[in-house]
Amino acid sequence: MMTYNETIELRNKIRNGEIQLEIAKTQFWGDIKEGQRSWNTKDWQERRAKFLKDKCEICNKTDTLTVQHLSHPKKYSAYLREITRRYANDLIETNLEISKSDFTDYVLKNHEYVPVLLCPNCMSKNPSKRVRKTPKYRCTDCKHEFDEAIHRSLDELISIFYENPDAYEVLDKCFISKNEWRNKNNLSNAKYWIQRELSKNKNSEAIDKEAFILHLDDTIKYFSFEDAITTCKKCAYNYDVNKMDLCPKCKKHYKRFQYSTCIECLPDDKRKAVKESIQYNKDMHEMHKRLGID
Repeated sequence: MMTYNETIELRNKIRNGEIQLEIAKTQFWGDIKEGQRSWNTKDWQERRAKFLKDKCEICNKTDTLTVQHLSHPKKYSAYLREITRRYANDLIETNLEISKSDFTDYVLKNHEYVPVLLCPNCMSKNPSKRVRKTPKYRCTDCKHEFDEAIHRSLDELISIFYENPDAYEVLDKCFISKNEWRNKNNLSNAKYWIQRELSKNKNSEAIDKEAFILHLDDTIKYFSFEDAITTCKKCAYNYDVNKMDLCPKCKKHYKRFQYSTCIECLPDDKRKAVKESIQYNKDMHEMHKRLGID
């Protein structure tokens, strides 16, 4: 695993074009052993010893002190999605023309078309389907009864979409993506994804480089203890796991981040109401558990 200074040096080389991106990524991730953590390295331990203060910065205790990070590096994949989305939006703002034939080919290749059924008399959507009675369908708008519903062809829908992207006829999510997610899209969604794909293909190297540098920036910040404090193990556990810190008023009880004080420091009437609510929820949970419906 790279040291703090080695990571800074690698980031600077990427920025200055002194190393190929794929080589840099291999150097950064290639020597990380399974289960290895940054705090197990000699470099981390030495800098940690210099950083730690002599008492917890939350409760002032002096026993079992540790480094508590207030933020953590965002994943490289998260940056990749975020930046790809931004590049796609930039491309969309340029009003890039996509031919009707290219768009049709993209939709056919990446989606299954599940047509919306229409009444043959008034073209209303989704007529009622009957199980026992005949004819099979009955239009809820014009009350027309019929055995065979109709639907618009893909070419017809795309032609309407190119004339008016907000037309009532093209708002339905009747296109199922062929990937593992099986997302439901309308033509407007499909157009976004083809624009995103075009943008990604055109700017793949720039997107990859920016995402990796941002991930390195986060990692360097984490390694540097810039956004960190010294805490005892109890305060660290409450901060990380319970999302709680010490009440600034009594300095005794812990509270959720979003609250200004702990329950005990609330005015009498509010404290009583909160405790009654907590007890009610506990009682309901116990009852559900006994009844087997939890």
